[in-house]
This record gives sequence, structure tokens and C-alpha cells, in this order.
Amino acid sequence: MPLYAYRCTDCSVFEVQSPMGSVRDAEPCPDCGAPAPRRFTAPNLSRASSSAYKLIESTARSASVPAVVSSPGGRLPSSGITRNPLHRKLPRPD
Repeated sequence: MPLYAYRCTDCSVFEVQSPMGSVRDAEPCPDCGAPAPRRFTAPNLSRASSSAYKLIESTARSASVPAVVSSPGGRLPSSGITRNPLHRKLPRPD
């Protein structure tokens, strides 16, 4: 649901969350009860994609709850010897 900003002439600015179809031009001020007219503000639109949001959420989640592993994953590092016959043709350091 979107947030709508209202401004009371006597108090301050406040926001009301309501469905788009039932938004009113004036809301009663929560402090004094006087009718406060609605302010027109810029919409809060994001240009980020859903994959960017997933990355941001996973980064924030990993800061407070890091993933714990019990053993290293994948293969163990090799000894550096290759079995590919094409690698024999490569120049060797002196």
C-alpha cells in the first residue's frame, strides 16, 4: 500500500498508508484533529532490478547471520601437474 503525505497547518507533516482507491484529499491530524490537506510528493520508484534486490538482501542478511560451513567444498587443489598433452607445447621458464 502506498504512503500519502499530509500537512497540518498548525502541527507538522505526517503520512498515512491507505489503498490507492480510497485515498482522501484531507485527513484529520493525529495531534490536533484538524483537517490536513494532502501534499503531492515525488513517488518512491526504484530503478533497480529484482536480481539487484536479491543481492542487497543476501548481503545484508550475511552481515548478521553468516553462512557456516563444516568442510571445504569442491575439489582439493591439484599438485600443479597437468595431464593435458597440449600443455607440453607451451614454452617453459628457464
